[in-house]
Amino acid sequence: MLGLPPLPENLEGGNGGCAEKARQRQVYRTQVLQADWAPACLGKSIEKMLVARLKFHLLPRISTRQYGFMPQRSTEDSLFTLVKNIRAKLESKKIIVLVSLDIEGAFDSAWWPAIKVRLAEEKCPINLRRVIDSYLSDREVIVRYAGAENRRKTSKGCVQGSIGGPILWNLLLDPLLKQLEARGDYCQAFADDVVMLFDGGTALEIEQQANAALEHVRAWGVKNKLKFAPHKTSAMVITRKLKYDTPRLTMGGIDIGMSKEVKILGLTIDAGLTFNSHVAGACKKAIAIYKHLARSARVSWGLHPEVVRSIYTAAVEPIVLYAASVWAPAVNKLGIRKQLNVVQRGFAQKLCRAHRTVSLHSALLLAGILPSIFECVKLLHSEQTTVEFSSLVDEEQYNNHAFNYDVRIFTDGSKIEGKVGAALSLWDSATEIKSKKLVLPSYCTVYQAELLALQRAAGEALNSEKTTFGIFSDSMAALQTVANPTSPHPLAVETRNALRHCASQNKRVSLFWIKAHAGLEGNERADYLAKEAALRSKRRPDYDRCPVSFVRGRIRMDTISEWDARYKSGDTASITKIFFPSAAAAYSTVRKIETSSITTQLFTGHGGFSEYLYRFKLRGNPSCLCDSAVEETVPHVIFACPVYARARHEVEQRLEGEKFSPQDIHEHMKKAKTRNVVLDFCKHVISQVIAKNKT
Repeated sequence: MLGLPPLPENLEGGNGGCAEKARQRQVYRTQVLQADWAPACLGKSIEKMLVARLKFHLLPRISTRQYGFMPQRSTEDSLFTLVKNIRAKLESKKIIVLVSLDIEGAFDSAWWPAIKVRLAEEKCPINLRRVIDSYLSDREVIVRYAGAENRRKTSKGCVQGSIGGPILWNLLLDPLLKQLEARGDYCQAFADDVVMLFDGGTALEIEQQANAALEHVRAWGVKNKLKFAPHKTSAMVITRKLKYDTPRLTMGGIDIGMSKEVKILGLTIDAGLTFNSHVAGACKKAIAIYKHLARSARVSWGLHPEVVRSIYTAAVEPIVLYAASVWAPAVNKLGIRKQLNVVQRGFAQKLCRAHRTVSLHSALLLAGILPSIFECVKLLHSEQTTVEFSSLVDEEQYNNHAFNYDVRIFTDGSKIEGKVGAALSLWDSATEIKSKKLVLPSYCTVYQAELLALQRAAGEALNSEKTTFGIFSDSMAALQTVANPTSPHPLAVETRNALRHCASQNKRVSLFWIKAHAGLEGNERADYLAKEAALRSKRRPDYDRCPVSFVRGRIRMDTISEWDARYKSGDTASITKIFFPSAAAAYSTVRKIETSSITTQLFTGHGGFSEYLYRFKLRGNPSCLCDSAVEETVPHVIFACPVYARARHEVEQRLEGEKFSPQDIHEHMKKAKTRNVVLDFCKHVISQVIAKNKT
């Protein structure tokens, strides 16, 4: 691809998409393919290959403060890191100012000459630069209206709908993030959403620091033809102090207004970090969906419960649980918990076709969904350590970093001839002081071997008497897994734990990515040891852990266990507890039962029973047909009412001597054979009771 002539003019029009496809096909056929066919969207295919090469070269160099369009990173990662830094500064009893910058028409204002300069600064291969130059040349904006056409050449903007737009934008913004970091100012970005944090003991100190940084940002924008809008920039003071002065921030001579709340990447952050506004807004959106759903999902007719479940999991949960890793501590407050319960109770009732009076515990159990508060806590990252790594793309960068540490640890993993091994090589200056070979079973992957080597390297740093360590690995995937706080891989979790303990002991451990087989002595030594461990070692494997799926299952079971404890100790769901005394045991059982209005009324006691109807003044008395002194409830009609004695006797015969009583029915619900027998009888009785009370 990189040997092709400059891209044809008509390969991609300036007005977006594969413009003039028929003409494009003819041009490209005659110039390049010399074939009888060409894909209609060949331009997109070439662009995708070009961007893949660019990413391979640029991603290791881009600042770790950029979260947008980066692998293994999302908006929630960006928000979590931001709020974690705010909370850490609050612990130091400082005044914090958060500034959310606004770039006017960011992607539309990306200046092409600046992008070309950035490619040269990053030492991008000349062949890639030439293709990008061609890609960004001779573009036009075309407007057609009322039979007339106007064309104007353009020299800015990430092409609308293009695949390469995101990486080119990150390339353009990267110097600003690195410059601010070098100045000592905290700044992070998600694409064009740039956030800065300033802290200090007094308002004057923050004012001087912030205004200097904002002026630097404005000047950088002028140089690169990007306009920062002070009137759209938001700022907020966050502090636990009762008395403080508000810093006066300016940008380009224009004052920046202060507010009590700032919305960043869809999360509303308030000055007290209560997140009350965010949760209230999310719950309001979810309730609006519920109101529409309630019109077409009734107890006895309407949408099937599985359709309701799809709507709940695909639309409602993402709205309510968005950025839950950030605001999860707020679920300890009663007000937040009540709002979440209100939302979930309504959907749970629709999932199991229950009446509106059914309690939250019963509805959740019969619907087979976890309480929202536990889903939030499950996403909390409070115990996770922020881990970052740097990329050393050439020997010069390696030499600048490698000898700043007491110990250098090189790691590698290898799979050869179906056998898997890993190794560590520890160096002091120019001498290897220790090496370790690690054996893995043949079913393990190189990825697991690389992670194991990193985990053992972190352990070596933890147990050493030295204070500074550099860990060097040629596996980008393994380093990204360790650095990703959401990764549940056991080895990654253990590595992060070891690094956290190192930090608590005032040890400095840095992770680096280096190119494989680039002639670095330590890396070549680790590679040799890993292959030797795979081929020659006969000892017991150093790692034979179960897969991640097992860990996920255990986490889920722990969550269910906590829910089970709350379910058992709750004052509601008394009828449900007769059939399902344990939420943990019922979680798998209820999914095997076809949900209907009859079964929900059976398991909750909320439905067409005299006692229930009398409670809501829909019937003159609560008595049963068999005895005016006995209330008609689910336990009575199922286990004691003589009206249904014959049917009950037949059930006992079919159970082959097993007891049929309130104390034993939960055992019958666990077994498929007896469950169907009991449910058939119960549904028959409940149907007759409901029909009788309708008249």
